Amino acid sequence: MITSMTSFDILEETHQLSQAILSSDVFNHYIECKYKLQQDKEAQSLINRFVQLKEDYEEVQRFGKYHPNFHETSKRIRELKRELDLYPVISDYKKAESELEGLLYEISTIIASNVSPHIKVPSGNPYFDQIACGGGCGSGGSCGCK
Repeated sequence: MITSMTSFDILEETHQLSQAILSSDVFNHYIECKYKLQQDKEAQSLINRFVQLKEDYEEVQRFGKYHPNFHETSKRIRELKRELDLYPVISDYKKAESELEGLLYEISTIIASNVSPHIKVPSGNPYFDQIACGGGCGSGGSCGCK
């Protein structure tokens, strides 16, 4: 394999970028929140209960509303999910995770647009998409995309 000097330059730039991300406030806040989540016994208990209930819910979903415990299981999982979402350590972790995901998406978008304006960066989350439609949405152009 023949390697040019630009390959080394790219690797060096990549290393500098990764070091900048690892030393960023957003990443450090994420790591701090993750550690707190892992150390919080109540949060871990809630998560374990949710995982177990989710397995029950998936079993009930196979039969839908005809399953004898459909309504009870659906209600319990919604209540536990709300409890999870409102638990301070868990909600802080989710916010930190979203901030980090936003940072990584923004960096990916900048890199992609510098390579070519036609590169689409999938965010996996419509809330991260800055433009309503970046093109190729499949609506036939009715949304105004190209």
